[in-house]
Amino acid sequence: MPTDAAKQVSGIEMTDEEIEEYLYENGHGVLSLTDGGETYGLPMSFGYDGDRAFMQVIQFGNDSKKRDFIDTTERANLCVYEVDTRFKWKSVIVNGELSVVPEEEIEYAEEQLDDNGWFPTIFPPTDPMSGVDRVALEVDEMTGRKGQEYQD
Repeated sequence: MPTDAAKQVSGIEMTDEEIEEYLYENGHGVLSLTDGGETYGLPMSFGYDGDRAFMQVIQFGNDSKKRDFIDTTERANLCVYEVDTRFKWKSVIVNGELSVVPEEEIEYAEEQLDDNGWFPTIFPPTDPMSGVDRVALEVDEMTGRKGQEYQD
């Protein structure tokens, strides 16, 4: 049986329902991509529909490291987390197949992003966008943990 100290460090497992609710309520995380040798983590806004996390990948100029990594990543990882205090935190990891959203699903993907995405204003007006791709992370596996303060 774990000690109180172990609970503090490792947290408490979240239920499937808690994970689902957390993903619906939060609209940002870090998407991890790979080219087979290097990894690339991107802060991303997302919309979640229960099966997939939809994201927009904005491109500036002709070259895009994000676009290159999306092209080489078959399976990706999305980490969604918040930390209020040492004992009040939550984190969810979503693993699955990453794909470009087909043209016929773009409107649906954008609706999901509008429902719970979080869009910071980080784009300088002097650097105009040259393209937007929509990608979807198909949920194969989800895990979640929460801090001791959430213990029942």
